[in-house]
Amino acid sequence: MTSAAPPGPTDRPPGLVIECRVEEERALLVPRGDLVQGCAELLAEALAGLPPGIARIDADMRHVVFMDTAGMRFLDLLSGYGQRQSLAVAARHWRGQPRRTLELTGLDPDDPLRAPGTEPERLHVLQEEVEQLRQAIASRPVIDQARGVLMAVHACTPDAAWEILREASQLSNTKLRAVAEAVTAGASGDGPAPPPEVRAALRAALVRHGR
Repeated sequence: MTSAAPPGPTDRPPGLVIECRVEEERALLVPRGDLVQGCAELLAEALAGLPPGIARIDADMRHVVFMDTAGMRFLDLLSGYGQRQSLAVAARHWRGQPRRTLELTGLDPDDPLRAPGTEPERLHVLQEEVEQLRQAIASRPVIDQARGVLMAVHACTPDAAWEILREASQLSNTKLRAVAEAVTAGASGDGPAPPPEVRAALRAALVRHGR
């Protein structure tokens, strides 16, 4: 059995689909898209469509590209459903930004439904991470250039270059865009060197990533 949640009102997340496959007593949910406003309602519809006799629900989250605070409500709904129905529930295979977000909130990305933590604390940390990501998107061109510089000079992956920039921003208490501008400006032969605090933060981040 394979199904997907039907289209809903306009406040539903655009492009998000939750596929559902049932094999004997196990249901596999496969969300594809972004966990943003409306994702919990879409999950509720998918759960309501499950046949009786389900003993376990596994959510394969590898196709989730982005999540904001609504992602926590998604997880809370999934966890609460499992408790009410006395089912084993797991949400695994997180990647990219959603995985980093879970780590920042103190949740175990390999099984966030088992991790402790209070909802207000998780939401606060997640809101900060989402705001940082929104600022990063607005500054995307210069950040992409800085990532390219780091990849070329230090032979690192795109994800590693992003993490180095982000960590340097945090360590130096400098906006991510300003760190990226310093990296790109310093890449040219006659360009200015990054400020001392940014240079120190970049060195520390590079060392931590084995560069």
